[in-house]
Amino acid sequence: MNKVSLYIKESYSELMTKVSWPTWDELTNSAIVVAVAALIMALLVFGMDKSSSLILGTFYKAF
Repeated sequence: MNKVSLYIKESYSELMTKVSWPTWDELTNSAIVVAVAALIMALLVFGMDKSSSLILGTFYKAF
């Protein structure tokens, strides 16, 4: 048996017996947390972009 097929068999065995997979509810909750965090970060970046654009626009119009 070559090394690649042995590696694949051992990896499969480890994934099936030693890894604890999340339940559907845990996965759903984690996805919601990630989506909310991404939305908050997007709004934060949007607000910083708009405020810096407004400040710089006002500064450039002054000169």
